[in-house]
Amino acid sequence: MKILLPVDGSKFTKQMLAWLATHDEWLNGQHEFTVLTVTPAIPPHAASVFSVEDLKGYYDSCSDAVFKPIRKFLAKHDLATRYEAKVGHAPEVIAKLADKGKYDLVIMGSHGHGNLMNLVMGSVATQVLARSKVPVLLVR
Repeated sequence: MKILLPVDGSKFTKQMLAWLATHDEWLNGQHEFTVLTVTPAIPPHAASVFSVEDLKGYYDSCSDAVFKPIRKFLAKHDLATRYEAKVGHAPEVIAKLADKGKYDLVIMGSHGHGNLMNLVMGSVATQVLARSKVPVLLVR
């Protein structure tokens, strides 16, 4: 199974990874994992004062900070894992990659607020559910 793991380095990412580690059926070597992090784009007006190299360095450092502990964690489980870093609006990027990359499943952490909170604030998980054609497993 081809599985997309969107991560942001938050405690919800850690909870999702902990859940994944306690379910041997996901860690049996039969699955192909892609870990994805999405860094919000710097607004064009603000970005115009930076060089392309500086912006790339900023985006790379953001993704490296998220990936570093996850690489350690997943290396302990000897999983075939690919890492992708994108820039943009997280729900849109996640849903697009899940669909275009022909993933079988998206597994992501969620803060677990109720429907009223999502209605008022929205959440990345809620927006991914609404946008993606791929099944999404939310870990709370």
